[in-house]
Amino acid sequence: MSDLHLGAPNQAESRAREHAFIRWLDVQGPTMEALFIVGDLFDFWFEYKKAVPRGFVRTLGKLAALRDSGVPIHFFTGNHDIWVFDYLENEIGLKVYREPTLFEFYGKSLLVGHGDGLGPGDHGYKMIKKVFNNRFLQWLFARVHPNAGIGLADFFSRKSRAKTGNEDAIYKGKESEWLYQFAVSYQRENPPVDYFIFGHRHLPMEIQLPEEGVYFNLGDWIKYNTYGVLSPEKFSIEVWEKDPDVVIRE
Repeated sequence: MSDLHLGAPNQAESRAREHAFIRWLDVQGPTMEALFIVGDLFDFWFEYKKAVPRGFVRTLGKLAALRDSGVPIHFFTGNHDIWVFDYLENEIGLKVYREPTLFEFYGKSLLVGHGDGLGPGDHGYKMIKKVFNNRFLQWLFARVHPNAGIGLADFFSRKSRAKTGNEDAIYKGKESEWLYQFAVSYQRENPPVDYFIFGHRHLPMEIQLPEEGVYFNLGDWIKYNTYGVLSPEKFSIEVWEKDPDVVIRE
């Protein structure tokens, strides 16, 4: 799953999504061999040496219990929680990834990542991402008191599409989908992958690649409550407690 954006746009709406997510974990957790959280679990996250953002205790507690039960949890940082460092790894036992990563299950290969900054276009964000990942600038931000630092970051996060209803999360055809274009280019230059699985776009999608493989986008939990399930037979996008007929397919 991806793009829960806990904290956005206010406590009431975030709490409602969090309860839906907890219900999903209660039902689906016992069936999981592994859980992949593919970015933007939080709308903002920054770890100070002695402080982390307040809230989200239901989610953190449920993930800790799931991990304690023996389920591996793979956590990919997104553009909103890019500043996850080692707290979740040390406290809960999550495995943290910062780049798309190849996996193999049931004889199928999967390239999994949040998807921000991949493919053509989005040059402004690609530059900003380099700034966010700069260790010295991270050190400087950590010198700001948490009350000011977290408040400032949350203010700017309110300007993002997660806070404003995702007006740009509109499907304009696969040729306009940068992550689809990334998958096409990747297949031409590397050993073929069966499934490309990304988040970030906030649109549940299943698009066949020209030669082989499928690009999937996991959608979000702001509007769709969609998630992916890998079985020995296939990978599929499922819907929790909402209209099941929401997946874009080509």
